Amino acid sequence: MPSEFDLIRRHFTRPARHTELAVGDDAALFTPRPGMQLATSTDMLVAGTHFFADAEPEALGWKALAVNISDLAAMGAEPRWALLALALPAADEAWIEAFARGLFACAGRFGVDLAGGDTTRGPLNLCVTIIGEVPTGTAITRAGARPGDDIWITGEPGRGALGLAFLRGETALDAAAVTPCIDALHRPQPRVDAGLALRGVAHAMLDVSDGLVGDLTHILEASGTGAVLDLAALPLGALLAAGADVEFALRCVLGGGDDYELLFTAAAAQREHFGALARRLDLPFTRIGTITDHAGSLLLRHPDGSERPPECRSYDHFI
Repeated sequence: MPSEFDLIRRHFTRPARHTELAVGDDAALFTPRPGMQLATSTDMLVAGTHFFADAEPEALGWKALAVNISDLAAMGAEPRWALLALALPAADEAWIEAFARGLFACAGRFGVDLAGGDTTRGPLNLCVTIIGEVPTGTAITRAGARPGDDIWITGEPGRGALGLAFLRGETALDAAAVTPCIDALHRPQPRVDAGLALRGVAHAMLDVSDGLVGDLTHILEASGTGAVLDLAALPLGALLAAGADVEFALRCVLGGGDDYELLFTAAAAQREHFGALARRLDLPFTRIGTITDHAGSLLLRHPDGSERPPECRSYDHFI
């Protein structure tokens, strides 16, 4: 049976690119580049809560890091370092090797050094702390939305929630849509390039992890504003093509979560800029609503023109 330190040496010790002292000591040493602020976030994935206990370990390795990188993308920050705390029921080397393969695939894709962490025996629990850099004073927070701003979302939100519903037996999918929807759930793609490009342009931003309605509410609360979302403008095409009806597709987008797309606000004068940016990044940017001056008010504009509060709510661990 390999020891904790054998596992770390075999599976989690890799050459570091921008870390002076990484895995193997009591603490990591690294130096931010001149003119940069550090941005950091921690996210935890727990078996039975965030993923099925028998989930494929390579995909888990990717997702554990990717969801944290997404938080930095939402601030317009560049990911640089990660710390991993890993609780394992047993020292299953095949599982650990596959998990590490997925983790380092994600780290390599986004230029992240694994700088340290911890392992212990316990219920399966994956906790990553991500650290990145953003030029001083340029981080995009949730608090900058202004009345009159457009509301935008990247990508094709709702596919992760649709994939989860399929795995739970709650819906059928067109055969061609099964893999893309499950990949959206298990291997999310952090929008780092979009986040960097939105510095100095977006007024407020976050990544959608718990559902569009709940996450937009965080922006409204931080900014002291309201919003109207246009249901007819939501990008439902991929979900409808996958076999979902309109009602189920709306539920996946508005309350499903696990999208890790960027939700942001910006001045209406920037619309042409976002069209060009979408083409450059080969990533859809969809304008889905407007920020209002009615603090705390979130309304959905229905196709008949009526405006009503949302009936769905986003995921909450304690409700």
